[in-house]
Parts: sequence; structure tokens; C-alpha cells
Amino acid sequence: MAAITAALIKQVREDTGAGMLDVKNALTEAEGDVARAKEIIRAKGIQAAGKREGRKAQEGTIASVVIDSADGQTGYAVELNSETDFVAKTPKFVEFADSVLNAAVAASANDVDSVLDAPMNGSTVREEVEEAASLFGEHVKIGNVVKVEGPHVEIYAHRKSAEMPPSIVAIIATDEGGASVAHDAALQISAMSPRWLAREDVDSDVLESERRVAMDKTTEELTAKGKPEAVIEKIAPKIVEGRLNAFYKENVLLDQAYVKDPSKSVGDLFAEAGGKVVAFARVEVGKSSEE
Repeated sequence: MAAITAALIKQVREDTGAGMLDVKNALTEAEGDVARAKEIIRAKGIQAAGKREGRKAQEGTIASVVIDSADGQTGYAVELNSETDFVAKTPKFVEFADSVLNAAVAASANDVDSVLDAPMNGSTVREEVEEAASLFGEHVKIGNVVKVEGPHVEIYAHRKSAEMPPSIVAIIATDEGGASVAHDAALQISAMSPRWLAREDVDSDVLESERRVAMDKTTEELTAKGKPEAVIEKIAPKIVEGRLNAFYKENVLLDQAYVKDPSKSVGDLFAEAGGKVVAFARVEVGKSSEE
């Protein structure tokens, strides 16, 4: 019997596109005979995982949890994608997502690569996800992973319908003073999709781009109205600042109008509570990356 080496497994996987476990089992049954192993794989009708790789996986679920840590609390969220919502809502898929989440927590992972490399069931999450494609008959992948830490962490998980698993998860970390309004803020994040916490967090290149667009648009509008160049140079900067403020109110959490009381901002909400936001994250199924 030929030794079943990693190189042998790789060869058969590349030739057949079958999952790692299927290849191992076929090689074992064939006593290391590559040709025979390929025949076994074909005979069993094992779908090629490689052929599924090119198919879009933009449905799925998000598993999340808050755990206590030495310095407070830590929130984790793992987006697991499938091709269809039919698979996404099955108990086995949801259970598998929870298992991946547990592996992420155990590894203290904070991105997709660190989760894929994390140990799971005697192998790695990467290998388990590859095998899951055979189990569910669809392309399965990890779309996004977030980790948020702070004195107090709150999670809000939104479901599109009662029978579906969570499709949006918002995580917010606050100080102890902000804990009383953390849940409402998590609802805000879920509904309004802020990109940054505070104005100073906005990427400089994004801000400069927004400023240029605002200036070009303002200049064009004023010119179309027949305003003299001297007048445009005087009033355009004020209009541009107003448009940038509108950009902040749409994209910056602390500047957003509080959904439950638009007369005040989320920043006002925390000021009234005597607390502050430390960090936040928002994950939505199918929105994490382009395939």
C-alpha cells in the first residue's frame, strides 16, 4: 500500500476537485492507488468542490457572541456564506456557523485569515469549510469576521424574517457610562449603516474626495445661476462645508440623527447618558466582499 502523503492528496484534489476528506477516504479505500481513487470518487458521484468555487455565495448567516474578558467584554461576529437562503436557514448550516464562531473565539481571531487558520475538529477551519461545501452541496465561504472590545459590549442581530437566521449583526463597545444606551445604539448601527465612529476617523482620502466633489458641484451650480466668479469664490466654501456636514450626518455614527428621536444626534444620546462609544462594527450577509 502506497503511503497517503499530503502531495498525493493534493494531486487527487487538483485532478478531481473533490474535498479533502473525500480524497483521503478514496485514497485509503484504494490503498494509495491514485487512478483507483479517482474512479472511486467518480463512482460515488462526489461533486467537485472546485467547480463550486466559481459560484456566488452571497446568502448565509452571521454567528455572534459576547464573552467576558480580563479588561471587560469582547464581541465576535462571523459571516458564513452559502449560495441560497434555503441552505442558510437549515439547522445544520446554522450549527456549523456556530462551530466556526467557537473556533474564532478560541483563537481570538479578528479577521478571515486568522479564522481560516484556526484549529477546528482536529484540522483547521479552512479544511472544515471546504468539506462543508460537499455536505451542503453549495459553495461555502467565510465572508467577514469582526472582533470588538471594550468595557461593555452589546450585540443586535437582525433577521429578515422569523424563519431566517441573522443577516445583519451590529456590535458596539462602550464605557460603563454608555452601557445604558448601548442597545439603542446597536439598533441604530444596524438600521443606518454608519461607516465611521467620529469625524476624525473618516479616511483622509475619502474626505478630500468628498470635498472636491462638493466644490465642483457647488461651482457648477453657482455658475449655472450666473453668479460672478468673485461671488462664487466667496460663498462656495460655506456651501461646501454644509455639504460635508451632510456627509458626516449620513456616515458618522456620532453625527447621525438618532432614529428614535431625530431631534438629537447619537452623540447627544451618549452625552446625556454620561458615556461614550469605544468602537463598533456592522456585518451584513453578502455585503462583505466581491467575489
